[in-house]
Amino acid sequence: MSKFPLYEKLCDYEFLKISYKQTQIGERKYRKEAIIFDMARERNLVKLWRELKNETYQPQPYISFKVYEPKEREINAPRIRDKIVQYAAHQILFDVYKDVFIKNSYACLVNKGVHKAVDALQHNMRLCKWQYGTGWIIKIDVRKYFYSIQPSIIDKLIQKKIKDEKFLNFLRKIIYSYPYPPLGNATSQDFANIVGNEIDQYATRFLGLKWYIRYMDDIVVVVPTKEQAQETLSKLNTFVEERLQLEFNQKTKIFPIEQGVNAYGFKIYTTHRLVRNSSKASMKRKIKAMDRKLKDGTIKERDVLQSVNSWLGHARHSNSYNLANKIFTKYDYVKIEHPKYNFGGNPKDT
Repeated sequence: MSKFPLYEKLCDYEFLKISYKQTQIGERKYRKEAIIFDMARERNLVKLWRELKNETYQPQPYISFKVYEPKEREINAPRIRDKIVQYAAHQILFDVYKDVFIKNSYACLVNKGVHKAVDALQHNMRLCKWQYGTGWIIKIDVRKYFYSIQPSIIDKLIQKKIKDEKFLNFLRKIIYSYPYPPLGNATSQDFANIVGNEIDQYATRFLGLKWYIRYMDDIVVVVPTKEQAQETLSKLNTFVEERLQLEFNQKTKIFPIEQGVNAYGFKIYTTHRLVRNSSKASMKRKIKAMDRKLKDGTIKERDVLQSVNSWLGHARHSNSYNLANKIFTKYDYVKIEHPKYNFGGNPKDT
């Protein structure tokens, strides 16, 4: 239970300066709003610090825009002054909750991530297959997770762990900000993980599920029998609806382990894993379009390679060497092999 002065830490000027530096990483610092803020950096930071100190801080209206990869979503991003405050709040929330989240939660946490979730899931599938000769997969997807989380639910949950009233009042200003959900907020992932942690605790502590993985709203559970899969899914569904006012979507299903599972960007089997068909098709379209632009001189080779290498960095965590070779074979400027890693995510022999 957190009893140390969280709000005092949030109001620490040096802490705000550190958070400001986080907003300036990479190309963020070249955006118009960032440049204008930086022109009077000290004055703006002092003004922000005083607002927090006097408890008069209020979030400004969000900047709304759409993104189309991997799917169309509306993003409501905060202004730079609000980003600074939220980075500070994010670090405080991390310190508060780092020992609360279970080890099998992989999203937006230090030393976790999607590829470690994939490794853990395949490990669980192999253990079940080894111990029982077969197994069943419960794949759960929460319907419009970020859009469906009720601010009142977040408010209720954070009170279980945070007892600093000033910090709670500050968090409520973000939680109840409009429009909701603030997908561009640094704290959005924190709140989503706090809600998801309720499912984690119920699944692992109450139901005793040992082969359980969650990456934000994508949950995959491995169990020995179909009957156990059906019963587990029913209990999880009831808990999510009654306690969190959420519901599972039509992608939620149970199926035999031999079928493999589409999760976290891969088709995962006990024996191997492959890049998902949607990712494969997307890269084929993208490299063709980029190659045309490269030949027209509208983009540079380094821009193409940056995009390709990002995809290859993902693909190398699967057994997709032949696929990558087929996609990129006619583009002689693309090198699919990495000096350190084989496809499959394993270090090369030295």
